[in-house]
Amino acid sequence: MADSGAPIYQVAAELLDGMQVSLSGYAGRVLLVVNTASQCGFTPQFAGLEQLYREYRGRGFEVLGFPCNQFGAQEPGSAAQIAAFCERNYGVSFPIFAKIEVNGPGTHPLFRLLKSARTGFLGTRRIKWNFTKFLVDRKGSVVARYAPAANPLKLRAKIEALLDF
Repeated sequence: MADSGAPIYQVAAELLDGMQVSLSGYAGRVLLVVNTASQCGFTPQFAGLEQLYREYRGRGFEVLGFPCNQFGAQEPGSAAQIAAFCERNYGVSFPIFAKIEVNGPGTHPLFRLLKSARTGFLGTRRIKWNFTKFLVDRKGSVVARYAPAANPLKLRAKIEALLDF
């Protein structure tokens, strides 16, 4: 089912608590990877992301949140502040990773891979803003990229199709 050798599974990332996690632990699951921010106009999307996570995690679905402060300095907080904000305001229970960069020379390897697999509007690779979303199938292939304004709840049909495959 999963290709544990898929490039995405060769990447590791740090959680907000400092623990290193290999994405190989998510092999065989459908992933929605999102760059997040606590002070963005799209921040209320945390509610929809959490709803999807709670609805589908039992079927092999994961939401992975990656805070980023590269867009309007909308994620200035510390790891503890980010964790508290997400829990307090949106009841976030899906994994939130340490703050990363998604563009430029310091781009996290996961986002370098995601951007090369699925380009944005007009073929651009650059992440334009917070809450850009990447959907990854059970084999580790990046199957879709969604703009920041895309409502997470509108991704249900695509998520369900990947879960049923």
